[in-house]
Amino acid sequence: MPQVSVTIAGRLYRMACGEGEEAHIEGLAATLDGRIEEMRTAFGEIGDMRLHVMAALTIADELSETKRGLARLEGEVAALKEAVGAGDERLGDVEERLAEAVSTLAERIERVTKSLTPSAQPSQPG
Repeated sequence: MPQVSVTIAGRLYRMACGEGEEAHIEGLAATLDGRIEEMRTAFGEIGDMRLHVMAALTIADELSETKRGLARLEGEVAALKEAVGAGDERLGDVEERLAEAVSTLAERIERVTKSLTPSAQPSQPG
């Protein structure tokens, strides 16, 4: 199993990860390290544990908001899919009515054409 070494808040950590996940773990560690540094800049030296907890809470808050936003967007997508489905159904109904109207019109045209076409009558001697 691959291992990756990351530095968070000046401490080196070695961790196991899945094949090909090394860069992802390094990126996550860099994000956490940056967040801890932001907390340190904003609040000063208030203790590593407190800085780590505050950084973790801000990241957890962002994750929570992202999940809520995703759930909202999934709901909107579901509603749009439903609306498209209903629209497709209505379109099918319109197409069916249109086909019936075209058929009826074709029958009428045929009747009119027959009524306007002189029927072949035997010629009368004259």
